[in-house]
Amino acid sequence: MGSVKDLKVIKEPQEKELGVGQFIFSDRYSVFDWGEMPDHIVDKGKAICIATAYFFECLEKSGIKTHYIGVVEGGKTKRLDELNEPQNILQVKLVRVVTPKIDGDSYDYSIFKQQRGNFLIPLEVIYRNSLPSGSSVFKRLKQGSLKWQDLGLKEEPKPGQILEKPILDVSTKLEVTDRYITWEEAKQICSLEDMELDEIKKVTLFIDDLITKEARRIGLYNEDGKVEFGFDEQRNLMLVDALGTLDECRFTYEGLPVSKEIARIYYRNTDWYKDVEKAKAKDRVNWKSLVKSTPPNLPEELALSISLLYKAYANELTKRKWFDTPSLKEILSQIKNLM
Repeated sequence: MGSVKDLKVIKEPQEKELGVGQFIFSDRYSVFDWGEMPDHIVDKGKAICIATAYFFECLEKSGIKTHYIGVVEGGKTKRLDELNEPQNILQVKLVRVVTPKIDGDSYDYSIFKQQRGNFLIPLEVIYRNSLPSGSSVFKRLKQGSLKWQDLGLKEEPKPGQILEKPILDVSTKLEVTDRYITWEEAKQICSLEDMELDEIKKVTLFIDDLITKEARRIGLYNEDGKVEFGFDEQRNLMLVDALGTLDECRFTYEGLPVSKEIARIYYRNTDWYKDVEKAKAKDRVNWKSLVKSTPPNLPEELALSISLLYKAYANELTKRKWFDTPSLKEILSQIKNLM
């Protein structure tokens, strides 16, 4: 399915009927749209599965429709409080994935005009509570592809700025390299009604608030994150994929990244990253074929610390010791010394 998780289809989704599948969360990781990196983060898959299941169950209690069914243990689908040990398989309802056609160096989304229900909305919706130095917003402002007025800001933002209220951003989901688009373009390419777009924004802000409060409880600040949606058979909005994990969110602790941003920081200082950026500037669609270098492995001590970070986050988020790890704050102190 992707570079960090696999999909096992148990029942194929049909035009008027949801399918059933299993997300198998792996220990693989990806940065900068590269795909699978050369090494793995031990137990990352189990930690992510536990964290995202926790948030799905919280949202269900709040009446938010999701594709979550449960966590698989011993061939049975269970709720978190029924599990004996951490698992890496999530059972979910499946929607159809309808893909746009590639037309030269652009994409043709006209197929979505024909779709009424049971499909993945080809967007990633990003909420931003602040603008840390690593935020893509600053890169886009520098390139001129974005104006700070477009974000509803009163003045040009500075790295590290905490926003008065969350702002929402949107990008494509099914293209070779995701690209940021305007909300009007998002509405057009997906053939969304105004009220559907409004609901996507409303639910995203609700999710942001939930994750922010849960993160604050364990001493973390929720900088930004992403969510994805689909429509069920009756075209009701439904949250899909995963949420609230260290892959989907950018958390910080006293300014220190608490997410896979730690790996990004390391790789930004490599020659491989420079090659990736040059290739993307030349060809947005086929850039990977232009990169001649390969990404190096993470330093062993850094990889171990990131593994402990994922596991401690799952422990403290759910208030249950799934993994034998030091506290989140102890691990972050170690990472701070390494970086």
